[in-house]
Amino acid sequence: MTNICMEEEKLFEADKLAAFLQKEKAAVLYFYNDHCPPCLALRPKIQELISLVFPEMKLLWVNSGSGTEVPARFNVFVSPVIIIFFEGKEFRRFSKYISVNEVSEAVSRPYKILFGDQRLSRM
Repeated sequence: MTNICMEEEKLFEADKLAAFLQKEKAAVLYFYNDHCPPCLALRPKIQELISLVFPEMKLLWVNSGSGTEVPARFNVFVSPVIIIFFEGKEFRRFSKYISVNEVSEAVSRPYKILFGDQRLSRM
């Protein structure tokens, strides 16, 4: 799996994360909080969507409760928030009431353009 858990990696400060996003063709930032039941319920569904349907995307988890630098850098002040990046640019942002189907529909066309049909036939 190509997912990176920021808490385990301790790799990203805000500047390093921004640089990482600039070099990736497609990435998802998932901002959550350990005390947010919707965040915890949605997390495995988003992880499954990305790994099965959009496997070329990098999925990064950001625990908003463990620090303010990264969430503030990306203007995230609530949880959950999902930010989709294509070619280093923010493409779409979802917050609070998030539908997995809505995320899938928003990502599928630009993903298909960048990576081809690959696994989109499963949708």
